[in-house]
Amino acid sequence: MRRILLIATGGTIASTEDGSGLAPTMTGPELARQVPLLDTLCELDFTQPMNIDSTNMRPRDWLEIARCVREAYDDYDGFVILHGTDTMAYTAAALSYLVRGSEKPIVLTGSQQPMANPFTDAKLNIYHSVLYACDEASRDVSVVFGGKVICGTRAHKQRTMSFNAFTSMNFPSLAYIRGNRIVRPAGSPLVEKDGRAPCFSDTLDERVIVLKLTPELPASIFDLLRRDYDAIILETFGIGGIPDHDGSYREAIFDWVDSGRTLVVTTQVPEEGLDLGVYEVGHAYAQKAGILKGDDMSTEALVAKTMWALGQTRDPAEVARLFYEPINCDRTSR
Repeated sequence: MRRILLIATGGTIASTEDGSGLAPTMTGPELARQVPLLDTLCELDFTQPMNIDSTNMRPRDWLEIARCVREAYDDYDGFVILHGTDTMAYTAAALSYLVRGSEKPIVLTGSQQPMANPFTDAKLNIYHSVLYACDEASRDVSVVFGGKVICGTRAHKQRTMSFNAFTSMNFPSLAYIRGNRIVRPAGSPLVEKDGRAPCFSDTLDERVIVLKLTPELPASIFDLLRRDYDAIILETFGIGGIPDHDGSYREAIFDWVDSGRTLVVTTQVPEEGLDLGVYEVGHAYAQKAGILKGDDMSTEALVAKTMWALGQTRDPAEVARLFYEPINCDRTSR
């Protein structure tokens, strides 16, 4: 029987009502005892590095979860992480960079309703996650939720209440779970396992911010961000439009990257990605050194990958190399 480590971190799935709103209180073993037939799938062990609402999840917590995986990696066949849904996509992306090339599955799941709710989705999500983690064909970081398996760098929370909360951004779902069956679509990326150990990282640069363009947002915002941030993820209009009324944006952006800081350009449109070369309002930035292009990556993955890349090096050329290296199916370069 396969051995799975369940890493409980809190979230809605572990929450109970205490009179002032839902808050995480249940432990991993308490949650597992509520799931029928779970003990028939594997030998399950538990660890609880934190018990928090995922709104409070921070990069230091990503590192702690990655440390739990690293220290137990040789002793288990897979890992299931119970997590709140609000920031689950960020954590899944971060773990994809902190634990690269894992031949063992690292599965994140949670629920939209607490375990104690009579109509909860928690039981099935936990069961499906452990089932998927036990399958010999599973690997790397993924999110299992609502009967879908989503690559850890492509998950995005699309709905706040529905049980099918997560969607896979610009990439097909890896698998679907129907009852006790894992259905992997034709063409689903499967990599033959060769016994290689994953590459672990333990440093991140937290000084990364997402800036969403809005009409009339002044270019002076870049100066205000200089003190506190090393990198900006700039969510542009459409396929890559940046305002060009008077040249102030171009000057501000060029000054930002010329100062040694990092700028990642993406789109605020959820699907299909970025192409700076289409319109004149984006073309000026396409070849500027120091400007990284997000292509079809999700914002969650861009935040995590930029934090990870800047945590490994400050050399702009090396940052760019790490950024453009495909990891866990995170990008489809044009």
